[in-house]
This record gives sequence, C-alpha cells and structure tokens, in this order.
Amino acid sequence: MPRRRFDRDGAEFGRGLGFFDAIYGFAITLLIVNVDLPPAEAWRSLSTLLHAGLGSHLLGFAISFIVIAVFWRNNTALLSRFRGLDGPVIAANLATAGLIVLVPFSTQGISDPETSAYPLATAWYAVNVASAMLSQAVMLEIGRARGLLVDDIPRSAYWASRVDVAAQIAVFLVSIPIAYLLGPVWAQVSWLLLIVVGRITGVWSERIVERDREGGQPPR
Repeated sequence: MPRRRFDRDGAEFGRGLGFFDAIYGFAITLLIVNVDLPPAEAWRSLSTLLHAGLGSHLLGFAISFIVIAVFWRNNTALLSRFRGLDGPVIAANLATAGLIVLVPFSTQGISDPETSAYPLATAWYAVNVASAMLSQAVMLEIGRARGLLVDDIPRSAYWASRVDVAAQIAVFLVSIPIAYLLGPVWAQVSWLLLIVVGRITGVWSERIVERDREGGQPPR
C-alpha cells in the first residue's frame, strides 16, 4: 500500500499547519492559569503586590511565553521547508506539540514561590524544553530521510546544523546540575547563555552551509 502524503498545495497541508498553530496558541494561553490572583490587601502598593508572589508568577509567564513563541516560530520555519507531510512527520510534530503543551505545567514549578526553590522544578523545566528541542530536530531528520524537504542544505553541512541544535539543547541540560549544585536561580540565569550560544553556533552553521553551497555541494 503506497504511503499517503499531504502535498504543500493541498488543503490537508494547510489544515495541518493550522492545527499545529492552534496547539501553540493554546499552550501560550494556558500560561495565564499559572498567574495566581493576589489577595486584596496585596494591591495596596507595587511592592506588596510583588511580594505576594505576582512578580515570580509574571517572570515565569514571560520566560515560557518567549520559549513557546520561539518554538512556534521555529516550527513554522521548519514546515516551510517541507514539500509535503506524511504519517511519520506528523507523528513527530505531534510529539513536539505534546511537549509544548506540557510547558505551562512545568512553568508552574519554576514560578510558584512555594516550589521554585526546589532544584527539581528547574530541572523538570529544563528537561521539558530540551526534549521539545530534540523532538523538533528529530522531525526535521525524519522529513529529510523521507525526501520531503525543499531546498535542503548540502549533505556535507548536515553535521553543522546538528551541532547548532545540540549546543542549544546542552545549555538546558547543563543547567540541571547547576540547579542542584548552585541553586535554581543560577540555573535559570544560565539559560541566558542560549542567546550567546545560539547566536554563535547559528552564524557558524550558516557559514558552513553557504561555504558548501558555493563549493558546489548539491542539496540532497
């Protein structure tokens, strides 16, 4: 039985994109559930409002809002490279979407003042995000292996793009021992390294791709 594929110019492809966009939008909307309404007396001043836990909740909301938005943007960019979708690619994307929907739950652990001091809360969040990044990378690899990518990078540059993703995943994984050795705050601060690491490895991998394209290495 031939495998079924939803080509880019078909209605099914557009419906698939809309479905995944809706999941990411739903996950972002769920973040507001983690922001607990402060008691009435906390509204006397900004300082009492922040000390009532609102500051911690809003910080967690902001972090996860950015995280989910970046994942949505990456997913949109990745799917734009596909000429079609089939069962394995859709399954891999659903796995990523499931991990994204879990982010609001993980956010509760790092934003609630009663749990944020525990290293496990930060470690859980780091594993959640790292797993979603890995799942998204696996989806790309499946699409590449099944010949579904349009204008893919030269085969000789595959390793550079994989190093880029691995470096970003490593930032979150390294934060886990930091959470237990130095504390959750330092672990969360270490996530800022993602800005530097992502920029460095991203530019580096792009240069490798351009070099190999100019060298005449054809895409797969």
